[in-house]
Amino acid sequence: MKETRDIMGMPVSIEIAGVQAAQKNFDTAFDYFVHIDETFSTYKPGSEISRINRGEISEAEYSAEMKTVFALAEETKQLTHGYFDIHTADGMIDPLGLVKGWAINNAAHMLDELGCKNFQVDAGGDIQTRGKNEEGNEWSVGIRNPFNRGEIIKVIYPRGAGVATSGTYIRGKHIYDPHSGEPVVTPVLSLTVVGPDVYEADRFATAAFAMGERGVEFIEQLDGFEGYAVDEKGVATMTSGFTKYTSQ
Repeated sequence: MKETRDIMGMPVSIEIAGVQAAQKNFDTAFDYFVHIDETFSTYKPGSEISRINRGEISEAEYSAEMKTVFALAEETKQLTHGYFDIHTADGMIDPLGLVKGWAINNAAHMLDELGCKNFQVDAGGDIQTRGKNEEGNEWSVGIRNPFNRGEIIKVIYPRGAGVATSGTYIRGKHIYDPHSGEPVVTPVLSLTVVGPDVYEADRFATAAFAMGERGVEFIEQLDGFEGYAVDEKGVATMTSGFTKYTSQ
């Protein structure tokens, strides 16, 4: 059973296989995403992050979730040599580059606790899987052609790993180089990262894309991560171990 709702400005899809595909399990996960949107959306004037950006909330008043995300963001900034930064060019704070994967991973853990063994959670193309699909096969994830979003150019089988893609072909030049404050200018159009879970994949995909052509090399050096990049000429580059995800 699969259900999709528009939350966080993107389609969020949850598919649960087997007897655990109860409506209450879907509702629990979707309610969590609504809560995340209401807390971290920079487009909602009443969200906590918007109030922080307007200076209405002191650091001592931050929620536990906000403190966690800020701590994770600082950790990620250090691990990526400053290429991941939730501070935008205009001085505001936008943690979406970390929050989306973090929220998907948290929702997956909620479904685990509800007894769900076989499911897939997909928010805007970033995905966490568990177990097998309804047919008893491995969950598959399609990497889209950045020149034609309706076309899948590579199918991978994450087997419980997380998958995240960063690029300019969906939302335009929304990723900034924290060192220059300017939109990333790179021949790379999309970079898909497979990591231990979707939170890890998402944060490093964002940073690696900001590195431009060196992004795949950065992913290559990370233990437990693989990457697949497509450039403006349609040439794909992958890390040395990526092919382990391309066979069922």
